[in-house]
Amino acid sequence: MAQSATKRIRQAVLATLLFTTGCGGLAPTDAAEVGASRTRLSTPGEALFRQETFGGNGRTCETCHSLATGTVSPAELQSRYASNRNDPMFRALDSDDGVTGLTYLRLLKDATILVSLPLPSNTRLLLNPFASQVTVARGIPSTLDTPALDPVLMADGREPTLTSQAHSAIMGHAQARRTPTSGELAQIASFEQQLFSSQAMRDYADTGVAPALPEGNTESEKRGRAFFQPDGACGQCHSGPLLNETGPRNLLGQPPGSRFSNAFVSETNLALYPLQTFLIRRPDGLSEVRVSPDPGRFLITGRLEDFNFFKMGSLRNIKNTAPYFHDNVAKTLGDVLDHYTAVLAPRGILLSPQDKQDIIAYMNLL
Repeated sequence: MAQSATKRIRQAVLATLLFTTGCGGLAPTDAAEVGASRTRLSTPGEALFRQETFGGNGRTCETCHSLATGTVSPAELQSRYASNRNDPMFRALDSDDGVTGLTYLRLLKDATILVSLPLPSNTRLLLNPFASQVTVARGIPSTLDTPALDPVLMADGREPTLTSQAHSAIMGHAQARRTPTSGELAQIASFEQQLFSSQAMRDYADTGVAPALPEGNTESEKRGRAFFQPDGACGQCHSGPLLNETGPRNLLGQPPGSRFSNAFVSETNLALYPLQTFLIRRPDGLSEVRVSPDPGRFLITGRLEDFNFFKMGSLRNIKNTAPYFHDNVAKTLGDVLDHYTAVLAPRGILLSPQDKQDIIAYMNLL
């Protein structure tokens, strides 16, 4: 009964989207088409998502999560900053020092926002032992596909529900002075659960039947597809319908179906974010020192085995969601493949320039 009601809601929202975009009854093939041409609000949830500031700093959900891509890119932020330096995206809490609002070099270059998280009970900052939290720079996750098809929310998996995530974002990033009601949070969540990157993803949400991987048309695309098979260099860690679950034979040894892995992004720290030194009390009572610009899931669980682990993002629609990784350090898919070339080489997997071209060609089909 609940599933049927959910499907009716999705159909009603889709019908409104089709009407407002003038699609003549044909479903849009890309969420960008919906976001680019929609001119009126279809539901109370959409109004809350796109217009409501809750008396805060002027930000809405749409400020950070565009309807075209579900996120925001450096190029978009640079354009917004050039046209209006008072754009709600540019608020002191996400400025370079997180306080004064004088400069936004990091935000404009990387499109990362500042996230302050409590330290686990077994952890202290070695150089600031009285600190109760740590601040890290993170990219903004896309709202396309994930709320409806992926239960793991945020790069570290810290939010248990979509309504919890909405509440945290409104009270934190939007600095709301009015607390959203449970009904408003449910309406926002309901709207977000109708946001998809393609008709295939929307059909998957409605039917539960996952779309097959594209076969590929060119020889390069077909060669790239082989890398995403269960034994392929990519498919071992990027499996499942959204290609964001570890496979049964993944390279790094996580259990099948895990959504978290260590891609060695924090270790390389090519974004040059400030390093933090963590003093961690292990279960055996001994202490261990670890250094990282952002230890990821560890901040949520306090488990050393989660240090520098992050959620694997969906590869669906990846061509439209640059930049990549939790710190947005990879500005292009080419940067992503350069990173993995260096990471995989010590594990005996060598990617040639042709391999990288083929993988990118295939990823552009997803």
